[in-house]
Amino acid sequence: MSELKPEDFEQEMDEEMTVTLELDTGTVVCSILTILTVDGEDYIALSPLDDEGNAAGDDVWFYGYSENPDDPNEEPKLRYIDSDEELEKVCDKFDEYLDELEFDEMD
Repeated sequence: MSELKPEDFEQEMDEEMTVTLELDTGTVVCSILTILTVDGEDYIALSPLDDEGNAAGDDVWFYGYSENPDDPNEEPKLRYIDSDEELEKVCDKFDEYLDELEFDEMD
């Protein structure tokens, strides 16, 4: 995966960016919705896709997200969010992001 930055997701893209996750239950392909910054930390919002590449429901998965600034070719790292408080902050920021999208569409 190429280097991803939060500002990359603020622009309209011609093709949808995806990431493949290896989970205990198997492999899941997810659409990258956005990257959010909360309290100086980056998080990625993902939407799991079905076999046809469509959203598999309304689920949004959040992970901590980091890149190696010294090696832009290195795969980004994802981490589980273990704290309910941390997850709540990320969810709130995602809600703000969705509100901004809706407001922008009204213009």
